[in-house]
Amino acid sequence: MPARADGGELLTATGGLLRLFLRVSRRQILIWALAFAALVAGSVATLEDTYPDAQALQARAALMDSPAAVMMTGPAFALDDYTFGAMLANELSLWVFLPAAIMSVLLVVRHTRGEEESGRLEMLRSLPVGRFAPALAAVLTVTVADLAVGAAVTGALVGTGMAVADSVALGVATALTGLVFGAVAAVTAQLTEHARAASGMALGAVAVAFLVRGIGDVIEPQGSWLSWLSPFAWAQQTRLYVDLRWWPLAVSALVTVLLLVLAVSLARQRDLGAGLRPARPGPPAASRSLLAPTGLARRLVSGTFIGWAVALFLFALAFGTLANSLEGMVADIPAVGEWIDLDLSDLTRSFAAVMLGFLAVGPAALVVSGVLQLRAEERAGRVEGLLVSGSSRTALLVRWVAVVLVETVLVQVLIGLGVGAGVALATGEAGWVGELTLAALAHLPAILLVGALAVALYGLAPRAASLAWALVVWVVIVAVLGDLLGLPDWARDVSPLAHTPAVPDADLAPAPLVVMAALAALLLLAGLVGLRRRDVGAA
Repeated sequence: MPARADGGELLTATGGLLRLFLRVSRRQILIWALAFAALVAGSVATLEDTYPDAQALQARAALMDSPAAVMMTGPAFALDDYTFGAMLANELSLWVFLPAAIMSVLLVVRHTRGEEESGRLEMLRSLPVGRFAPALAAVLTVTVADLAVGAAVTGALVGTGMAVADSVALGVATALTGLVFGAVAAVTAQLTEHARAASGMALGAVAVAFLVRGIGDVIEPQGSWLSWLSPFAWAQQTRLYVDLRWWPLAVSALVTVLLLVLAVSLARQRDLGAGLRPARPGPPAASRSLLAPTGLARRLVSGTFIGWAVALFLFALAFGTLANSLEGMVADIPAVGEWIDLDLSDLTRSFAAVMLGFLAVGPAALVVSGVLQLRAEERAGRVEGLLVSGSSRTALLVRWVAVVLVETVLVQVLIGLGVGAGVALATGEAGWVGELTLAALAHLPAILLVGALAVALYGLAPRAASLAWALVVWVVIVAVLGDLLGLPDWARDVSPLAHTPAVPDADLAPAPLVVMAALAALLLLAGLVGLRRRDVGAA
């Protein structure tokens, strides 16, 4: 049947749109797949060198008796006979599933709500394109991306000598976990008319799933009823390299289909470009404030910061309550003292310092996101409008960055309060709240340095500004997997957070903080000079 000019056939031109979306995202998909392959292959090689025999593996298994370790990794299977495969599945799988979920969310929102918000989808729909063709093409694009990532994971595992069946299962679990959260993003894209809000809600769902899985596995180390409410648990409960079972992955597939059906149902109830949740017009004073850089920055970045501030505070609180569990673990298993990377003389203080360093990656990502939002506004043509209205380039960048930095500082303070409150609840000592809040501030120079790099790239080379995310990714790898992978010192030193003293466990050394603050100031100045010298909107 020939396509009607009004795009009446619901799926008309799906194939053409799929080719278009794959062409647009081909580089990102390739980079993601290669990154997964490198992460998995490198992890296997490093872990084989670090834990070469059964004795070393069994000592490592002792660490998994800690609720803190379970919260950060996953259910603890086969601890009595801890094989290399069991260690890989227990401790690394979550950190493969998590980036797959994030990738899927970003791709789905980009090709659905992002296309609508930019106006490109309206232009496409003026052609012989079916109503649901763009959405189906977006889902198929993400499916291709998840299959590529799953194949990369499987290939890396099989290539390093891991069991084929379990390696395939890990690859399939990675792809399906990505698809579940991609489907979540397809639903959130129907609720709001803004891509950033849709991404924020979907990524918030990822954070909630992470926390629910962690708390559930702490309740029961091999997975409780609460764990099964999280898509991450469905993938981990396949019991990879221990007692492989495929049926939990059917849950992931079924939920993906149900969420996509829900997304289609919601899409039928809204107009193109609108969300189910209508935007509320602000007061006249708010409208006038959007003509100033400070007002526009607050409007565009504050929602994301508030959402993630709440999520990070809850994470901090949950992790803080686990601080005193290490004391009992070391008392019960003295051998752990030979392997754990903490100061055993004061485990609570050491653990709190480690948690502050881990959670600091959140503000580091947020500050880059906030800075690069200005680049998105420039590409959309709205920065030129601000300049025409009377704002100078200097005022634009300084005020925008000031809003982002103030909100970043507030998020970091909340992290310190959360960890402090959690430790205080666990130990009954209220003094932890103030001490850990002040300790969290020690990470600010490193966080600001990461943000300053984004500012410099935006001012000097706007087309390369997204490279600031590469440093964020490396900061996450060092913070989360640095010890597990046995990264050398020079590799760790690339992360600014690695140069922050581990307060309150260590003494506060001001020298690295001063150096990072000075470097951040230089990068901010370079970005300001670059913006003043280049054309706005042309790059």
